[in-house]
Amino acid sequence: MRQPMTPPEHWQKSSFSGFGDGNDCVELAAISPHMVGLRESDTPATILTTTPTPVTHLLHAITTGRFRVPRA
Repeated sequence: MRQPMTPPEHWQKSSFSGFGDGNDCVELAAISPHMVGLRESDTPATILTTTPTPVTHLLHAITTGRFRVPRA
């Protein structure tokens, strides 16, 4: 039987997100040495899990300007 995952206690968000309630952002946390959790601050019970490699690639693309949000 699969046990429910216990969410990590220490979530980290970007310093660009501001502080306090109402600052919607994506938060990251290490769940294990081989798993990273991602969640949206306004729905903290929903947690997406992945390995560190895809998160590293995404963050690198964002910080180097290769990942851009299309403008409407």
